[in-house]
Amino acid sequence: MVVLASAVAISGCSMFPKKKPTLAFEERPVELLYDAGATRLDKHEWTDAADYFHEVERQHPYSEWSRRAILMTAYAHYMANDYPEAIADSERFISLYPGNASTPYAYYLKAICYFEQIVDVGRDQANASEAGEALREVVKRYPASEYAIDARLKIDMVNDQLAGKEMNIGRYYLRSGDPMAAIGRFKTVVDKYQTTSHTPEALYRLVEAYLTVGLVEEAKRNGAVLGYNYPGDPWYADAYTLLTGRGYQPAIRPQPIGGRQGGHVRGAYGGNPFGHPVHKEFTLPPPDEKPDQSSGGDQSTSAAPPPADTTPAPSTTQPPPKQGGFIHGVLGL
Repeated sequence: MVVLASAVAISGCSMFPKKKPTLAFEERPVELLYDAGATRLDKHEWTDAADYFHEVERQHPYSEWSRRAILMTAYAHYMANDYPEAIADSERFISLYPGNASTPYAYYLKAICYFEQIVDVGRDQANASEAGEALREVVKRYPASEYAIDARLKIDMVNDQLAGKEMNIGRYYLRSGDPMAAIGRFKTVVDKYQTTSHTPEALYRLVEAYLTVGLVEEAKRNGAVLGYNYPGDPWYADAYTLLTGRGYQPAIRPQPIGGRQGGHVRGAYGGNPFGHPVHKEFTLPPPDEKPDQSSGGDQSTSAAPPPADTTPAPSTTQPPPKQGGFIHGVLGL
């Protein structure tokens, strides 16, 4: 009986996975803690690295190493795909050091954390909306920075995603026999997301919906707008067929594919430069600020890299950049 009980106890222990022990920190010099965190980054041990950098801040809150550690903690959390923590770390850095030369990076990192959480248009697009706002904040605050260049490209991708969501809902309303609700969604695409790849279909769907409810002039007007801006687009060919089949003559005949594409509903339409659907590789480098001995953060809002620092850093080796971007999903439909 004793042997049996022992065997059950031993087998029972093996049934439960062992938890990773929590790191126990002792009071250490700041250089040693920071170097330990940098070493974990080199080994891609992101969670442990974040713990060490957090400990730098806790044990040495008033040192310049602490400032650097906040940003490195955010980066480690980002690399671990712990986006909520990375966003919180970035916001804390922004709050504490609004004028620091590394603050543009913190804004950008926050935006990328939202960006990488965007999911298929069939699901909630809260992260897409947050990503758009955060990316626009980067462009607004630091328009000449390297981060703004990439942010502008990603804003187009986010808009295409949000437009795709509106189209998805609009089509559902059309199938459900609620054309007026569908019209509201398609008009949002045309009015708010004019430069996305969804605009030609949105204009066609407006033609379709307006004909359904008997608003012929509105249908013809949207057909004319579609023909003027996209005369060679297959969606206009469908709209032309739909209108002429009902006995209405559009102002513009469809042109062969390869005709003038573009324009703007009120000027010059641009297309989505990434095509449709969108896949884009993304690389985010680690922060490049080095600890220095100046007190606090400078009050400059320049996004230029910080000046060369003569203070020796514990580790100069940086981890390879993360590959990601619009992962786990396809933009549009």
